[in-house]
This record gives sequence, C-alpha cells and structure tokens, in this order.
Amino acid sequence: MSADSAPSDGPESGSVLPPGLLLTDLYQLNMIQAYLDRGMTEPAVFEFFVRNLPETRGFLVAAGLEQALGFLAAARFTQAELLWLAESGRFNDDMIEYLAALRFTGDVDAMAEGTVFFPDEPILRVIAPLPVAQLVETRLINLLHFQTVVASKAARMVLAAPGKALIDFGLRRAHGAEAGILAARASYLAGFAGTATTPAKVRFGIPIHGTMAHSFILAFDSEEAAFEAFATSRPDNLVLLLDTYDTEAAAHKIVALAPRLRRQGIAIRGVRLDSGDLALHARRVRKILDRAGLQDIMIFASGGLDETILKRYAAAGAPIDGYGIGTSLTTSADAPALDCAYKLQEYAGRPKRKRSEGKATWPGRKQVYRSSRDDGTMSGDLLTLDGLGGEGQALIQPVMRGGHRIGAPQTLDEARERAAKEIARLPGHLRRLETAPSYPVNVSPELRALADEVDRVLTAVSGNR
Repeated sequence: MSADSAPSDGPESGSVLPPGLLLTDLYQLNMIQAYLDRGMTEPAVFEFFVRNLPETRGFLVAAGLEQALGFLAAARFTQAELLWLAESGRFNDDMIEYLAALRFTGDVDAMAEGTVFFPDEPILRVIAPLPVAQLVETRLINLLHFQTVVASKAARMVLAAPGKALIDFGLRRAHGAEAGILAARASYLAGFAGTATTPAKVRFGIPIHGTMAHSFILAFDSEEAAFEAFATSRPDNLVLLLDTYDTEAAAHKIVALAPRLRRQGIAIRGVRLDSGDLALHARRVRKILDRAGLQDIMIFASGGLDETILKRYAAAGAPIDGYGIGTSLTTSADAPALDCAYKLQEYAGRPKRKRSEGKATWPGRKQVYRSSRDDGTMSGDLLTLDGLGGEGQALIQPVMRGGHRIGAPQTLDEARERAAKEIARLPGHLRRLETAPSYPVNVSPELRALADEVDRVLTAVSGNR
C-alpha cells in the first residue's frame, strides 16, 4: 500500500461519506502541522460570508446551520483515519496525538436558518483554537454553501409562482445522494410544499409526493389499462400522467374513467403534464375536465421548469395548480455556486484581514443590524463590529458555547416559518426577482477605521502596501 492510499477498511469503504474529520482538504492538515510546530493554538475567529451575489440574485437565504452544528458537535477522527494519517508519513506523532484528542469545544454565532442575507454579511462565526477552527473550514463551507444555494433558488421559485404547490423532483439529477437529500430540505425550508425524495421524509419529516412515470404507462397494452391498474393499486392521492402518447386524448380517457373509479370509492385527485407547451396543454385539459364536471381534479406540471417559466405561466394565468421542479432546483442551474469564503478575522485577540485584489475582507468579529420601514419591509442593513450596538434587529446570535448547543435545535418548520416571513419582508423589486437596485448594506465608520488600522500595522511590520 502506498503512503497516499487509504486502507481498504478505512474512510472510503462503502459509505456515502467518510465518517470522520478526514473529509477535508489536504492543505488544512498541512496547515495544522505547521501551526502545531509553531505552538500556534490560541483562539482564532473565522467567519463565513458571501462576497458578491450572482447576477441573477438579489438576495440569499441562509440554510444548512443545523447540519453545520451537528458536524461540529460530532467532530472527531476515527481510528481508521488516524491510522491512515500515521501511515501516510506526512505528519509527525505529536500531530496524530493532537488529532486523536481533538473535539470541537469552541463557540459559534450565526444567523438563524431562513434569514435573508446579503454580500459581506457573516452568516456563521467560529471561535476556537486556530488548528481546530482551520480544520472545520472545508466541511462547514460544504454544508452551508450548498443548502444556501438551493434555498435561495427555491425562494425565487416560490415568489414566481404565488399560491402554487411546488414539489422537489430533483434527486435523480442532484450531484450525489447527500446533495439530493439536502436539496429537499433546503427547498422545503424556502417554501416548497414537499419532495419526491423518500429519505427526506425519514430524516426531516418533509411531506413526500409521488405519481408515476411514463414507463408504467408503456408497460401496459393500453393507456386506459395503465390508469385503472394504478388507480386500484394506489387509490390515495391519485395523480395520473397524461402525456405518454397524446395529452388531450388521455384527458378524455380520464373523463371516462372517473365515474367508474368513483363507484369504487376512488377519486382522481389530479393529472400531471410533463412535456410540450405546458400552459397550452393545461388550458386544453382544463376545458376537457371542466366540461365533464371534473373541476376538482387538479393539474400538476413538471419538466424543465425554472422561476422564469413559472413567472411567465403565472402572468399568463395558466390553469396549473402545482409544479414539480427538478434539475434547475437541485443544481441551481443558472447560479450553481456562490462567491463565498470562510476567513480568519482575528487571531490571539488581534484583528486580521485579507487585502487581496477583489477579495479584501473586513476585520474583526462583526454584527449585522437590519432596519425596517413602518410596514415591516426591510430597508437596509448595517455591517459593524460586534458589541458596538446599532439600530434595528441584530441578526447574528450565539448558537454554541464551549462546543455545546445553546437551547433546543431549531426545527425545520421553525426555519421554514422564518424564511416565509423574511421573504415577505423583502423590498417589492426583490420580490419581483428584479436585482436592481441592490439592497443597501452600509459599513460602519468603526469597522472602516479598524480596517485602516490593521492595514497600517501590517504596513509597518512587513512593509506591504
């Protein structure tokens, strides 16, 4: 076995994800060795934030905090991981002993899940010994970034289709199993009605919904036989797929089938359209059903949908009651990644800041205060130093002290309720998915002064300009 290969019974053996802290970038481990060699274990402050919004986003929705805190609470290396690290020859015995004893005993402050936020506003702050705070970076970004991306995309869809039931259909095209399951969680948090992803019900209690695929229809000799077989087998919440052959012809078959099923005590709850001009087919199907007195049968649509199409259908008054959203949700196809960072803001009590071109950071521990108009609409945020105070609502609150949660974990329903309230408070143009003008985030004079002071000290010490 080479020094760079994992043991066969170690972190890569069969599980979806490695069970311990080896799920990280190598450079984190390299830095820890160097920190330990220099005795650099004093408290460090890191903050996670987004530098800039994608062109198609006017706001973001914070998500993933519960998984992040769960990760920190359970953070440790397994024996298999420690063995591999020792056998790799990359790290000395002192570091292996340090990692074996490592537990997260630090503090965390954060915005609650479901909070709307904007560029440069930290949604999570970690305060822990430098090697520990450094090590957890990769997984924290992994958890916070992905769910925030999906929740922010889902929120746009909820705004684009007011009053419609939106269901996550995206597991099959998600980038891996964990991504599919967490996308179901993030979209539900942002206002989706449910998901087709079965484990999301088991893990998070999210309502699950499922209809049928075209393969089911094709397996039978006739469409009528397929409809009736499915109805008698799965009579509850019955939704039948119409577009395998001819959508409107299938709607006429539903008209003929509905009375027979009713006599058996089975009600057709809805029909699903999955191809073609969905708005046009919905209008034609609605007329066919209504003429037969089947106004109570809903029309559900899926297939290549995103918020732009949903908004167009809403403006046109398409008679569609709900939508299944797949690829564009779980991959956030138009903006699949955020320009986010987890950066050192303070070490050993001294403020730090990065000055790289286009990537400069604000130093120190920060707080965000949000002001609102009389009607509750958000009017602007203030980014300032923590502890200085400010007008409005302080968004960053303690959630973990000494490695232990403060109070009971927030439930998904609580996060969902918060997101709904936050989205309702957005300025009108952001609710219409217009990105200009951008939401005002002002930086306090005190924070600007601290940045100037850090720059002066750095220049004096190193001669950097």
